[in-house]
Amino acid sequence: MERVIVLPDPALTARAAGLRLLLALVDAQSVTAPVHVALTGGTLGTRMLDSIVGEELAGAVDWSQVHLWWGDERYAEDAERNASQVRTWIDSLPIPPENVHEVARPGEAEDAEAAAEAYATAVRDVHFTVVVLGIGPDGHVASLFPGRDEVEVEGKGALPVHDSPKPPPTRVSLTRASLSDADEVWFVAAGQDKAPMVAASLLPGTEPVPAARVRGATTLWLLDTAAAGAL
Repeated sequence: MERVIVLPDPALTARAAGLRLLLALVDAQSVTAPVHVALTGGTLGTRMLDSIVGEELAGAVDWSQVHLWWGDERYAEDAERNASQVRTWIDSLPIPPENVHEVARPGEAEDAEAAAEAYATAVRDVHFTVVVLGIGPDGHVASLFPGRDEVEVEGKGALPVHDSPKPPPTRVSLTRASLSDADEVWFVAAGQDKAPMVAASLLPGTEPVPAARVRGATTLWLLDTAAAGAL
């Protein structure tokens, strides 16, 4: 099942996605534990989580039974790492440190290949309740870029990405199969520059882009009016 929800502007899109995430965790915990969530980076992904720092609804979540992952990460000692950008939100939660699953940094793993192998091992038996993704103006998701070998890799796991079209050049990304192994995959996007690739991912007869090739049991598009403008 695929659904599209259009909101007036980026701020409301981010806020709606953040609140929806908390509700999804509460709902999931009524039937299962632990609950696994894959998060995204980028401006809107960070804004989504920043918007729910201190949110009262977070108190209804049993954070001891929530595990946080990332769809991709920069292999760097870098404040721009996806996990680093949302540290304020993570630090506001009573979540055990061992439930926060970051990709290894340089010094923690010999190279991106070793970091990807370790992440692949950790995520192998994980089924996600929610995977949150952005979409690039070129249609990339996580660090799976169009026209590159990484997007064609089959099977679950994680992989290294070198010479990324978007800096920094070295990254680790979950595969399409890992990202799709989810009850719900959410694409959260805002801005007119995203509109062509949103349409390419949703409308029949368009050339497939990486975002069109990741789907959960349910796929939800949370868009502002500009990102939905070509639908």
